[in-house]
Amino acid sequence: MEVRKALTCVLLTVFLCSGGDAQDSVPDSVLNCCEGDVLFLLDSSGSVASYEFSRMVDFLSELLLPFSLGPDQVRVGLLQVGTEPHLEFGFDAYSSQQGLQAALERTKQLKGDTNTVEALLMARARVLRAGVPGGARPDLPRVLVWLTDGVDPGDVQEPMARLRDEGVAVLVVSTGHGNYQVLREVVSPPTEEHLFFVDIDDISIIAEDLRNAIIEIIRAERLQVKSVSSTSAQLEWRPVLSGSSSGYYDIIFGPVRTGQIPGVPGSAGTGSESFQRITRPAHSSSAQLSGLRPDTTYNVTLTAKNNQQTINKLQTSFTTHTVNPPEPQIQLLSSVSVSESSSNSVRVSWAPLLPRLIQEYQLEYSALPSGPLRVLRVSNTHNSTVLTNLLPDTQYLLTVSAKQPSGKERAMTVKVCTQEVLPALSDLQLTSMGDEAVQLRWKGSFDGLRGYWVTWERGHSQRSTLYLPPNRLSTTLNHVPSRARVCVSPVYRTARGEGLCCTA
Repeated sequence: MEVRKALTCVLLTVFLCSGGDAQDSVPDSVLNCCEGDVLFLLDSSGSVASYEFSRMVDFLSELLLPFSLGPDQVRVGLLQVGTEPHLEFGFDAYSSQQGLQAALERTKQLKGDTNTVEALLMARARVLRAGVPGGARPDLPRVLVWLTDGVDPGDVQEPMARLRDEGVAVLVVSTGHGNYQVLREVVSPPTEEHLFFVDIDDISIIAEDLRNAIIEIIRAERLQVKSVSSTSAQLEWRPVLSGSSSGYYDIIFGPVRTGQIPGVPGSAGTGSESFQRITRPAHSSSAQLSGLRPDTTYNVTLTAKNNQQTINKLQTSFTTHTVNPPEPQIQLLSSVSVSESSSNSVRVSWAPLLPRLIQEYQLEYSALPSGPLRVLRVSNTHNSTVLTNLLPDTQYLLTVSAKQPSGKERAMTVKVCTQEVLPALSDLQLTSMGDEAVQLRWKGSFDGLRGYWVTWERGHSQRSTLYLPPNRLSTTLNHVPSRARVCVSPVYRTARGEGLCCTA
């Protein structure tokens, strides 16, 4: 007997508009923005309905369409999860959108068991490892994007941790609300940018956010300013001239003049401020900018040159600190979390607890998309409460506000989900048909039912599985040995319900 419980999903509030051609909706700068290897781990097992699998593949097509592919840009691989993992195509398979899109259209569902752990082992050994034939490129970002229905993910924490320890960024898209804690543990920080929960029919609304998260990881030659003080700053970039004996980096920086556009040193402006110039050898990836003025905005241009030819040009701007920077303000509300979810209630917690600064906390919540607004006030000595009388399997928009006596307030908004009601299976009957054949009959037909999950033993340490549609209330199994355990569980949108098991 197996009981699967859907955990709570918490999402920052994001409202996106999608439509039209995906290529047209993305800025031209995205087309050649990036350099890295992205592997998609796609749940292709029997727990995923054919319609859901088709929607996932269509989502991948939309997500990847804007990227420029090639050996010097973005490379994409697809690994399917089933009883045995299947590498649909590797990183070196397609260098054009035409080839990639055609390959996605040809992708067929595997069905079978959800053997995610075996697929992760293959991904780590044969695909995401740098230096192996067909593997990832050395010294470039690697990303694993796992698309799952959230049903029975397995013991994925350890193999995912190994991938993260080896520098692989892990992102997760779940079309169910189950196993939130497991999925939250496996993604790379920050969780709110790398973990997505979405209904399969609305999966397109996260395409832009997921694409931006991938771009942030694999963006090529980013110019960053770090360790800014009142008189100095550290400039860092990804080297593009490594191994070049004649190449160098030309760095020009200076304060923004009146009428000049920040980030564009060559734009028009007035004033007598002069720019400084420094150079760094080809193997460099950082430079110290010193002798700066406090509380001043500076423009920086870095040009990579080889044999006097410009290879790449990057620009940025930053502002130095004042001589006595102000003390950091106390953040009245820094986090909101949800736990102990049921079909009609959830527990909401927030931090920090500051009774001396806060007069009271106010919670406003309503069912999406247009439920009535409900308001709950909580004492300033409490940092959690339980929302009750909620609708099952419903997404709520929740705003927590920390109110000060002065009237000022700090608010944070999240989305919370109640669990789906999961009626249990009843009256499972087994009838012997001879020659190790067994007929199964059960009662079902519940609201929201997606199908039935049948498992049985086929010998020592061997298990077989079968996924049936919701209108099937019987089936015949062959090659079922004596005393074998046979189980049937109802499958709902977010998780499995409580099933029944009998001995053949």
